[in-house]
Amino acid sequence: MRAITALLLAAASTTAAVAATDPRTVQSKLDPAWQAKTRALFKQVIEIPTVQKRGEVPRMAAVMADQFRAAGFPESDIHIMPYEGVPGDKTAALIVRWRAAKPTQKPMLILGHMDVVEAKRADWSFDPFVFREEGGYFLGRGASDMKHGIVATTMAVLKLKAAGYKPNRDIILFYSGDEETMGAGATLGASQWRNLTEAEFGLNADGGCGSFDRDFRPLGCGISVAEKTFQTYFFTTHNPGGHSSRPRPENAIYELADALEKLRDHRFAPMQNPANHGYFEERARQEGDSPLGQAMRRWLADPNDGAAADVIEANPLEVGLTRTRCVATMLEGGHADNALPQSAKATVNCRIMPGVQPSEVQAELQQLAGPKVEVKPDPNYVGVPTPASALRPDVLKAVTASILRLHGPAMHVYPMMSTGASDGSFFRAKGIPVYDIDGSWGISPDDERAHGLDERIPVRAMYDDVLHWESVIRDLTK
Repeated sequence: MRAITALLLAAASTTAAVAATDPRTVQSKLDPAWQAKTRALFKQVIEIPTVQKRGEVPRMAAVMADQFRAAGFPESDIHIMPYEGVPGDKTAALIVRWRAAKPTQKPMLILGHMDVVEAKRADWSFDPFVFREEGGYFLGRGASDMKHGIVATTMAVLKLKAAGYKPNRDIILFYSGDEETMGAGATLGASQWRNLTEAEFGLNADGGCGSFDRDFRPLGCGISVAEKTFQTYFFTTHNPGGHSSRPRPENAIYELADALEKLRDHRFAPMQNPANHGYFEERARQEGDSPLGQAMRRWLADPNDGAAADVIEANPLEVGLTRTRCVATMLEGGHADNALPQSAKATVNCRIMPGVQPSEVQAELQQLAGPKVEVKPDPNYVGVPTPASALRPDVLKAVTASILRLHGPAMHVYPMMSTGASDGSFFRAKGIPVYDIDGSWGISPDDERAHGLDERIPVRAMYDDVLHWESVIRDLTK
């Protein structure tokens, strides 16, 4: 923790207060010609419904590959890799290498994913797969998770190449096709395709960096250096059943409901690591003497202070950052409306703190649920805990410089832990450190719509993301 804190203090030595400014009222510094190219590509990929089992990811991969071909990348450095994600889902990854003429450093990997979660037209205010621009926002499924990142990283590379830039290391772009489901592409990318993806470190466009609060006050830039482990468990009850006219106290649905009520109220032990410790140091500074800020300082002083952790996690912006969290997400049970249920089943999704084995969480959940409920992990996906990536000074410096160029006075940059899971975890597990540094500033945490309805991103944030990646790539490859 001390080493990370020293790095952060050095980077933030010139930090000044930043006034709240609605990012929609400020024009991006991206050249209009590149704005037009960015918008056109963003529109094209938003309107490709790269949803599980629709078979559209290979089409998007081909569209992206054409961008690199048109920019002069040789065919030998453009690879569309077909594979199967969930059973029956024909998808693909795209791997592109920009070769350094005279490399003096090991390659750098840039990660993203082309697939998106399902979006139903009946639920949205508009067709989720028709690109829209209104009110200072770009809208459509994937606008913020994460086709903006695919477009931004691609445009940054193409812009640098068009300007005649010569990197001093190979730059590898890896865009997977099933991050939202099985992560099979990242698994292959970190293992069987390692000859195409071997790198000193990776930068992930799928998370991290800056946001604003509801009053457009900048909250600084968090570089995600760790991720929680994704693991699903099934809670299942069994019963002989019988006729509904003769109910008994032993009922599979009631027993499952009792277990889920216990789960709702359960809190795993809080845990500190360098990522969430550094994050809460910065957040406590931002919160000042507020009750939330005081709770953060109490927990930083005593990692075992569960009451302070509870206060922190009661804030919707801080959920999941102090401990493992599990939540029921789906239910099924019974077989007829006039019969007692013979079984009931709940899907419980857990996001587990780094370093904790899923088997340990399973054991705690089984003890919580009791002997009448069977707790088993999803047999199709076994979570693998991954270590936090040590924060590199060169990455910290490059990200800080980009923010300074784009947003005026220097803002605080700090480590953080992602509560979600991304392709980065698969590469961390195989020894490649990964840093989430998305540069699409302008989204308030209260307006986070990834996986939700009417997904959107500020227009300026999309264009600034291109400049952010251009700056970071240049600083790390010169």
